[in-house]
Amino acid sequence: MEMASAKILVVDDDEAIRTLIERFLKQKNYRVESAKDGKSALQAFDAFNPDLVILDLNLPDYTGFSLCQQMQESTDVFVLMLTSRSDTSDKKEGFKKGADDYLTKPFDLEELEFRVGAILKRQRTVSTSEQKSLVFGELVIDPVRREVKIDGELVVITALEFDLLHFLASRPDRVWRRSELIQQVWDYDYVGDQRVVDVHIGQIRKKIEPDSS
Repeated sequence: MEMASAKILVVDDDEAIRTLIERFLKQKNYRVESAKDGKSALQAFDAFNPDLVILDLNLPDYTGFSLCQQMQESTDVFVLMLTSRSDTSDKKEGFKKGADDYLTKPFDLEELEFRVGAILKRQRTVSTSEQKSLVFGELVIDPVRREVKIDGELVVITALEFDLLHFLASRPDRVWRRSELIQQVWDYDYVGDQRVVDVHIGQIRKKIEPDSS
């Protein structure tokens, strides 16, 4: 799938921002739907089946955290969260709920385009050399189905968590700096607290290591 044909759902209760993003992305040849609240967002999500959701943190009937979690429970959709706050704790909570990236309002439309493109580049076909499942005891990582299983049981994992886990598991003998992981997995130079890598790794460990708590 070419990135420009990707389907994007924009969820924001601010009509001006929602319309601005929708028009801009349509100009870039993305297929775009929008919603003004959590209820209509979930309806549009089911009907539209987007590749990416651009999701405002504060909605009148839901929080972006809860919506992100609900959407991630049923699909491996990518989520770019929008917030007017620069609080690091908000960002960490969003990443824990499955968000792939954060953008703080006000933002430049070129930055939005850049981040959308970087996220969608990860929804990629798996090269022949990467198609083999990785097996570590009871842990199996299947890059074709993008599934993780432990002792035959499917592990619920987000798209970004899978990418990070598969990347690290494919290179078990290498120690990576946070900046290197962001460049390799996020696929761009992340501007912000690089400890977001620690948050994602912590979430992965909770899911695959029974004694990680």
